[in-house]
Amino acid sequence: MSEQSFADLGVSSAVEAALNKRGFAAPFAIQKKVIGDVLAGRDVLAKSPTGSGKTLAFMVPTIDRIDAEDPRPAALILAPTRELATQIVEETYPIAHAKALKVLAVYGGVSLDKQIREAKKSHIVVATPGRLEDLLQRRAFNLNNIKILVLDEADRMLDMGFRPAVDRVVSLCPSDRQTLFFSATLDGEAGKIAKEYTSDAVRHEHIAPQQKAADIEHQFVKVNGDAKVDRLIAEIGDQWDLSLVFVRTKRGADRLVKRLQSKGIKAGAMHGDKTQRQRERALADFEAGRTTTLIATDVAARGIHVDAISKVINFDPPGQTEDYVHRVGRTGRAGARGIAVTFVSSDQVRDLKRMTRELRLEREFDQATANGRTAPVQIERGPDERPRREERPSRDERSNSGDRPRHKAGESNGEQRSTGGKPRRQQRNAKSGVGKSSNGSKTHRKGQGGYKGANNGNSEGQGGQGGSGESRSPSHSNANGNEKPGGNNRHGDSNQSNSNGSSNGGGNRDGQGPKGQRPSKRGPKKQTVSVGSRWE
Repeated sequence: MSEQSFADLGVSSAVEAALNKRGFAAPFAIQKKVIGDVLAGRDVLAKSPTGSGKTLAFMVPTIDRIDAEDPRPAALILAPTRELATQIVEETYPIAHAKALKVLAVYGGVSLDKQIREAKKSHIVVATPGRLEDLLQRRAFNLNNIKILVLDEADRMLDMGFRPAVDRVVSLCPSDRQTLFFSATLDGEAGKIAKEYTSDAVRHEHIAPQQKAADIEHQFVKVNGDAKVDRLIAEIGDQWDLSLVFVRTKRGADRLVKRLQSKGIKAGAMHGDKTQRQRERALADFEAGRTTTLIATDVAARGIHVDAISKVINFDPPGQTEDYVHRVGRTGRAGARGIAVTFVSSDQVRDLKRMTRELRLEREFDQATANGRTAPVQIERGPDERPRREERPSRDERSNSGDRPRHKAGESNGEQRSTGGKPRRQQRNAKSGVGKSSNGSKTHRKGQGGYKGANNGNSEGQGGQGGSGESRSPSHSNANGNEKPGGNNRHGDSNQSNSNGSSNGGGNRDGQGPKGQRPSKRGPKKQTVSVGSRWE
């Protein structure tokens, strides 16, 4: 029995020739189910996953049902992202050209004036909801002549919050239009609006054949904090292959690119804050291998279709099961083997456990998280490069190994504990210039009637504004908090703090210099004395 052809489905000879020229000799499963009903003028609800050939399933019959003489625009395709809109146009432009039809992609990030000029001349407009509304509000064109309305990846548009905009656009289309609704799911909210937008629709579901386990290898790595970047570098490896890395936020993507580039990795970013030209350049560099690692957000990655991606890395785990499927679906294409790696932090184990149960990946997940430890990663560091916090031994580890701090806990060189049992702290009072130690004694900031005593042995304070730096009649404060008043010092104050906790400070207690004169806000540079011990 011969294989069914596009001509058998009712496709015109001109369109079939254009398909054959592009290498599409026979229709895919979803195309076999949908094309005949669309050519017959029926409304269609189609459930089909990404990569199943659904774009041609609605574009081929749409092109065949429109004539070059029809009022423009005659067909409208709504897509959630500019990448998907661009992909639809690029994939179908030669086919539309076979019938002398013009197809235009309308999205944000490019010249609005050019889109206004071109939209009036186009038979088929492929648009994102936001930019389409901008053009309609400017009266660039109207939707009065729309014969066919297509909603592609409708579930994704709902997830992105486009429901109000889509409702407004649909209300502007003629009521007797033909509506095609394509979605990865027809349940819940997606199924509800599908019924609202269509009339007596034919429903088709296409379930892709289960992928062989060898096509995509799923790996889960338990890793926390800054060690994620080191682990990512290890996963990217020698950069011979293309790696697609997913992050949760746009700022996170840019930040990660900078860190990877500082390590010599050829990385680029692709997210919603990039202009269309920047995104196209990033994708072109990635396809050509000029950048071997592409950092992307979920929304931006919807338009990434590169067969040579060997590894997908979830730097930030996906929030939903559907997102995981879309992410890992970017690798293991065209019969090639792919690897999907997901980083898991301690606080994400429970959520990902539930997700892997739905995906039937519990065994892989349990093997990675059973021991509750992070897989070690060896990173070469320079002799002067400080180790990251996660790489430093904990206090318990130092105690067990005999590598103890030089001083007792809470004490440092020259620092004594107060009678209350708490470490001495000296804090500044920005308004009055008065510092207060933990034992109740008052000290003055340098340049404002004195200098806060340091904690490393004896420290000589500096004089106040215009003063000589000498204390003629100091006041003494002992470790018990008793304070002995002294005389005023019009030449500036000086404090002394020694290791037994006494603090000598003269002059005005309010931190002023000479009587009746406010201290200068610009004093000598403050001196910082580090206290406390570090782990060796």
